Parts: sequence; C-alpha cells; structure tokens
Amino acid sequence: MSSEEQAENSVTRLPWPEQFKALAEQSKSPILKAYYESGCVSPETPLSEVPFVALDFETTGLDANQHSIVSIGLVPFTLDGIQLGKARHWIVRPKLPLHQTSITIHGITHSDIDQAPDLNDILKDLFASLNGRIPVVHYRNIERSFFDVALQWRLGEGIRFPLIDTMAIEAHLHPDRNPSRWQQLLGKKPVSIRLADSRLRYGLPHYAAHNALIDAVATAELLQAQVLHHFSRDTRVADLWL
Repeated sequence: MSSEEQAENSVTRLPWPEQFKALAEQSKSPILKAYYESGCVSPETPLSEVPFVALDFETTGLDANQHSIVSIGLVPFTLDGIQLGKARHWIVRPKLPLHQTSITIHGITHSDIDQAPDLNDILKDLFASLNGRIPVVHYRNIERSFFDVALQWRLGEGIRFPLIDTMAIEAHLHPDRNPSRWQQLLGKKPVSIRLADSRLRYGLPHYAAHNALIDAVATAELLQAQVLHHFSRDTRVADLWL
C-alpha cells in the first residue's frame, strides 16, 4: 500500500467532522477546500437541528465510470420545513453521449443539452447550496459515486461527504421485503423501496418521477415522514448518516 493510500485510509477512519478538517488541509481545489472548511455537524447533533439539502441527479445510466450526470435538483430543508424558494435545478451537458434509454426515462434530449453548461460551470452555485449541509438522497450509489467521479474528471480530486439515504432507511425498515416463493404462494407481496412507493406508505402525494428537482423535493418530504413515524427529532444524526 502506498503512502497516499495509507493517508487516505487513516482519514476515512475519522469521524466526519474530523475528516472534513483533514480533507480541508489536503485538498488542492479551492472549491473543495471551501466545502470542507464549511464544516460538518457533530455526530451528536439532533436531527431537529441539522441543516439538510435534498439532492437528486438524473444520469445517462447507472455506472458512474461509463455514464454522466445530465441534471441536478436540490432543495435545502430542515425537519420543520422545505425551503422551496432556495431550490435549484440545472440541466448540464454530459461528458458522454446520451442514450435513447435514458432519454426515455428522464425526458432530457439532445436539444436540451446542446446549450447547457458543463458541470464545471455551475460548481460555484452548486456548492453554495451544499456547504454546511447534510445531503439527503434516495439511493446513495447514484449521487455519491457520480459526484465523486465527475469532480475527479474536472478538478483532479473526488469528494467525500456524509449523507442520509432514505432508500437505505426503507430497506432497514423492511428487511423481509422480498418474500420467498413459498411466501408468495401464501399471498405475501414484495415491498418496494422505490421513492414513489415508499412515499405512498406515508400517505404522501404522488409526484411525477425522474425530474431531478421534483425528486429532490420528494426525498426531503420522505425523510421528514420517516423521522416522524420511526425516529425522533432528538435522534442523533450519526444514527442515520452513512
């Protein structure tokens, strides 16, 4: 193992606030240094005091090394309210070509991206909404991996951050969501942990899917409902973040 790999491993073992301090010292990118310097809440912070930002990416596929981000939606929120006036939505030009399958899913076409900015052009505005907040996503493998790879391509270094994954919470709440064949014969049905299906279990309204901003708002509402039904406003953020 190289000295760089050893240093990285030593950082990842630290609590998130200490990781941010170490990463702020190591980062060569001004925008990432400013992000880490904005800090991370203490693991002991109750959820009621945490500033969140719901984040959603639409992409050209599911593999961050072969596909690209095409739109980003975010909205700052707390358990007490969603700040729709500060919501942001961007269509960005992907590094790799659009595929017909992805166009069918999110509806973003070649004409939409022809004049769209590169992700690099909106990073300042994007991080203005991320700094000091804990991201909330539904399925962390998209936002975490795609953001990391996209920044490596553009800034020469990736990003590390804690997040809360509302899909992971639903998976934890429904460990037996995939019934055996025998259980299916007895009438037990699978439990979907997709965003729209998860929202229905809490009586939340149906929203059109695969629009990054709408999905970000939907994710923010879902976390609020999950905390109300299964946790407490005093639950430590460390009990939910990953």
